Amino acid sequence: MRAAPAVVAALAIAGCGGGGENASLALPEAPEDITVRSPAFADGGAIPKRFTCDGDGDSPALSWSGVPAQARELTLVVDDPDAGHYVHWTVTGIPPQTASVAQGEEPKGGEELSNSAGDDGWTPPCPPKGDDEHRYLFALYATDRPLGLGEDTSPDDVRRALGERAIARGVLTGRFGRG
Repeated sequence: MRAAPAVVAALAIAGCGGGGENASLALPEAPEDITVRSPAFADGGAIPKRFTCDGDGDSPALSWSGVPAQARELTLVVDDPDAGHYVHWTVTGIPPQTASVAQGEEPKGGEELSNSAGDDGWTPPCPPKGDDEHRYLFALYATDRPLGLGEDTSPDDVRRALGERAIARGVLTGRFGRG
């Protein structure tokens, strides 16, 4: 007997701590590059357990460089494409001179929007046990003007706005699996 698609989707969301809305759109591209780094893991490397649901669940420290001089706002989106574009974090309105965020903190001056767990703020990686490792994309966007999005903006509306206004993007990819 096969499970109905709605049941499968509900179980997938529950495995990641669902309650909010996943994005249906992939993260948009941008014409220029930003470099995003973390002292916690290398690009393509494993996210340490302490930053996941199996640890303390703090957000990792991030830093970035290469933001274009004409940038007027930064937006940070953390996406799990292996869980149907589960959104772990969206922060808009970050001042363009900001170059980092500390572990367990939100970027200063930014506004946290609802994630796929239905909360404002960071939700740590927590793929279902038995899944292959998931990829977590820490994407930072520079836009040519403020996005002007409200706190009830959907993940797809954020991505559409970024697709229209982004002048640069950087992506740091981390991996995590629970065996």
